[in-house]
Amino acid sequence: MTLTLAQLQRGQKALIQDFNIDEIPLKLLEMGCLPGNEVELLQVAPLGDPLYINVNDSHVAIRLETAKEIQITIIKETAL
Repeated sequence: MTLTLAQLQRGQKALIQDFNIDEIPLKLLEMGCLPGNEVELLQVAPLGDPLYINVNDSHVAIRLETAKEIQITIIKETAL
């Protein structure tokens, strides 16, 4: 089963494994959302969209639809 960034729980950290290049905005790639980089879910908006993440020491809000295209491997299991 492949996990996506959309399935990450608040406080969990993960490594980006792969993504659909056609669905990821260029700005997100420029900010470091690349395979091998660590990502942490900081907060989720009240209605579940967008997600507020920390990637490459940048705080970024991304749409849930985009997060579903980013495959991850969890490296820190404990959520807040």
